[in-house]
Amino acid sequence: MERRFIAIVLILASAAVSSLGAQDSPQSLTLSVDQAVEYALDHNRSVASARYEMLASEKGVWEAIAQGLPSVDGNASLSYNLAIMTRIINFGGTPTPFKFGTEYDAGIGVSASTVVFNAPWLVGVQTAKMAATLARQGLAQTTLDTKENIRNVYYLILTLKESIKVVDSNLENLNIILASTKAMYSVGMAEATDVDQMQSTATMLENSKSSMLRSVEVNYNMLRFLLGVPASTEINLTDNIDDITASIDVDALLADEFRLEDNINFQLIESQLAMSELALKGARASTLPNLVGSIYYSRNGMGDELMHMQYFPSSAVAVQLQIPIFASGLRSAKISKAKINLEKSLNTKSMVSEQLLMQERQLRYNLISANEQYKSQRANIEIAGRVMKSFENKYNQGMASSLDLTQANNNYLTAQNNYIQALMNLLQTKVAFDKLMNKL
Repeated sequence: MERRFIAIVLILASAAVSSLGAQDSPQSLTLSVDQAVEYALDHNRSVASARYEMLASEKGVWEAIAQGLPSVDGNASLSYNLAIMTRIINFGGTPTPFKFGTEYDAGIGVSASTVVFNAPWLVGVQTAKMAATLARQGLAQTTLDTKENIRNVYYLILTLKESIKVVDSNLENLNIILASTKAMYSVGMAEATDVDQMQSTATMLENSKSSMLRSVEVNYNMLRFLLGVPASTEINLTDNIDDITASIDVDALLADEFRLEDNINFQLIESQLAMSELALKGARASTLPNLVGSIYYSRNGMGDELMHMQYFPSSAVAVQLQIPIFASGLRSAKISKAKINLEKSLNTKSMVSEQLLMQERQLRYNLISANEQYKSQRANIEIAGRVMKSFENKYNQGMASSLDLTQANNNYLTAQNNYIQALMNLLQTKVAFDKLMNKL
């Protein structure tokens, strides 16, 4: 009976664990691009690591502060003297042995100390606070990178699916013509080369579709990784590529003013500059005196019987002043090194500022160019589609060769591919611009 009860408990526990696992790791997700971003910010491993780093750095601030605050320690001791020290003292010419001590010694005490003045400690607290700021900015940068990656992969999957639709449509149309051509060949109205040409084109499209399907799966796996879900999770994307593209207002994007202070890379470089300034401040602080205060109180017991010892108090108040005098040039070298690192940080800040301003101008140009190219390629599809329809009609009427029809079909496919590439370029350029402006 007892064994049966234990077995039931184990089964129920396993079911509970499995249920919790299923809740933590969903088997399927249906997400818009904004929902995918929000989900990733809660489950992405890189974001989680950056968040842990921030929490640890915040605890590090109090750790740095506590090093200079008052601390209190207690102590207690008890010893049994196996052999009490004996000394011989000469009294009136007669050597007399005396024992110095008792069989038992005991002591209990408490001590407290605090930093009165310590310049490196004060700078250390400031450095810990700046390190916490850097960690928060690191989390913001990781979050921004994750948002960018999610949107790019999401859009890439949508454009690949759009490409597959184009190939499927083209294949369907080509197979109809191929069947018609085979029928014409069977009655001697078409040549074998016509059939071979179209069959070759159809095979090429099939191979292209297979490659696209593999690319879709690869990007789905990348999306699963970014979302922080198992590889077996099914993901359904709800956004429509046309709706996303229609929502892009290039003129409104270009009207936004770029502020260096809002860019996370600039904020990070400013914080790193502040860390360099604190390093120099800390090196200089090492040349200043340190002052520590302490107080001590104890009671010491002595006696030959453990339960009947005599106790005597003792206490002391102390101030310790440490003045740096000579360190063989060590402190001077540290100060010089910190000055060089500060100059290096100033140079890096100027360089990053120039790079960001250049990147902003380049992305504005890229956005205008991508939008124009997108509109141009969209118009080319309509033209190429009309040309292909015209050649289909001519081919069916015997006024065009299979080579002409295949060429027209290839031109239409090329126009479709160029449109898809222009569409993806526009989306990626917008994401990059939004990231620069800190508006993802």
